[in-house]
Amino acid sequence: MKNILRIAACSASLLFVQQSIVKAQVDLGVKAGISIPNLTGGKSDNPINSGYGSRSGLDIAIHAEFHLTKQFSIQPELRYSQQGGKKNGKQAFTPPAALTQGVPPEMVPKYFYADYKSEAKINYLMLPILAKYNFRLGEHWGLYVAAGPFVSLRLSAKNVTEGTSTIYLDDAHTQPLPLPGGQVLPPQSFDRTVDIKNEIRPFNAGIDGHVGVAYRWARSSVFIEGGGNYGFINIQENDINGKNNTGAAVVVAGYSFRICK
Repeated sequence: MKNILRIAACSASLLFVQQSIVKAQVDLGVKAGISIPNLTGGKSDNPINSGYGSRSGLDIAIHAEFHLTKQFSIQPELRYSQQGGKKNGKQAFTPPAALTQGVPPEMVPKYFYADYKSEAKINYLMLPILAKYNFRLGEHWGLYVAAGPFVSLRLSAKNVTEGTSTIYLDDAHTQPLPLPGGQVLPPQSFDRTVDIKNEIRPFNAGIDGHVGVAYRWARSSVFIEGGGNYGFINIQENDINGKNNTGAAVVVAGYSFRICK
């Protein structure tokens, strides 16, 4: 009997939500702006985790806003977000096979070190589902806050490096990589772009939110909003490449139009 009552209650709740959405006023909108992402490291002792700074990217989205009441709405979005991070200076990297040929595996250090620039460029297609609350500030102006979960699909991932540096065996840069015969490996060029798509997990999930101001007239509105997102899943497939989470601060401007009154 309890199970029957639970099923009936769930069915009634779903029917209520469905009817509310069907009867809701609906806005369609588009927005674009700047994404300022960064890669944050966890508590791992992996040196590849640390040292990332913010890079700049593009953030573009379309959304549908379902007004369930005058103040409250549900807003799903489809967003293209450029994320990642960058380093400049001393950093660690996994030893490339070209520099370890013929060396017994037990004698190959876990990391090499050098001084160069690198930038991780990771692009995602995100689907946030936001709960939005609107505050009226007069006849035309409004303030709103929105927050909710997101899932994302990795579209591409590249690591772009540049610079020339001696390669070292230690983080302090006191032990240059030796060659047979007692010589030292000359400085190497790091100018390259490497596709790291297979090293980055294809999916992520996290939290997204923003605060915005809108000016409304007739069935249209323009708005500007600022907020951010943070993914809860470590993005690397293999721990040897680090354990980082990705997130971004976002500032965008946009336009929306009411298609259902």
